[in-house]
Amino acid sequence: MSSEIAVSVTDVVKKFNSTVILKGISFEVFKEDVFGLIGPNGAGKTTTLRIIAGIIRRYEGKVSVFSYEPEKAKELGLISYMPEDAFPYERLTGLENLSLFAEIYAKGNKKLAEEYIEIGIRIADLGRKIYEKTATYSRGMKRRLIIARTLMTKPKLAILDEPTSALDVESSVRIRNVITDMSKKLGSTIILSSHNMLEVEYMCNRVAMINDGKIIQIGTPKEITDKLGVRNLEEAFLKVVSRDQSIPS
Repeated sequence: MSSEIAVSVTDVVKKFNSTVILKGISFEVFKEDVFGLIGPNGAGKTTTLRIIAGIIRRYEGKVSVFSYEPEKAKELGLISYMPEDAFPYERLTGLENLSLFAEIYAKGNKKLAEEYIEIGIRIADLGRKIYEKTATYSRGMKRRLIIARTLMTKPKLAILDEPTSALDVESSVRIRNVITDMSKKLGSTIILSSHNMLEVEYMCNRVAMINDGKIIQIGTPKEITDKLGVRNLEEAFLKVVSRDQSIPS
């Protein structure tokens, strides 16, 4: 883990019509960190990730990704984003899915595309199923392929929205291991969101808790649990959310 800043979010406010989704949030993500953004539905997690990814471009405040504005960082190929509802093309095989995106990101460099595909196959770890159409895959296998597609290009920043959403325990464990292993091996900075606090505690170096569009706690899992005198992040979150909701806004 480095102390060098990869992502900086400063006083960001985002409104949709008259609804304020983000209420002046600020946090930093260090290079090569696995950083978790946790909170309930509607807290602002996905909006925050989309701003950092350069997808949402209109907001108040400042965001930088490796010293660039998110749109520029995206244009330079520094960011790879996996939305929660991402799925592979089911008429293609797993390998064809990886090859398609490898060729797009390699921009005509055949050797680089082959390298991306090789990394993707290794990350997905699907055995002979990689040669079968993804329509035959389980949800867990599809998720592994999408994560492989996201990480195979060795992005400086990978953004994963609910990477283990609706998966069984075995598939979730496989994906958690892939994320932590590939962060170390590829040197990527990873930001992920999740409802699973205990999973985040296992994977993440640092965590930001978001509720009602506000960051209500940030630090390492141990810093947060020690500060609040609780056993784990799940208990910490329940405690701070309860306290936050008792304070009139």
